[in-house]
Amino acid sequence: MSTATYTVTGMTCGHCVSSVTEEVEQVAGVTGVEVDLKTGTVTVTSDGPVDDVLIKGAVEEAGYELRQ
Repeated sequence: MSTATYTVTGMTCGHCVSSVTEEVEQVAGVTGVEVDLKTGTVTVTSDGPVDDVLIKGAVEEAGYELRQ
């Protein structure tokens, strides 16, 4: 099991959290997603390491930006 934390910019409400969660959950290998709106952090739990590019793509698909 692997856990990684990312910072997402642009989220302002519960809908934002839902959108990011739904998109990131669709990435292969992801088993859990926790989004903290206040801090902008997204914690991703997965079966093994997940390529950051895939997480970035999912966040962008939701309409937000992954801070590097």
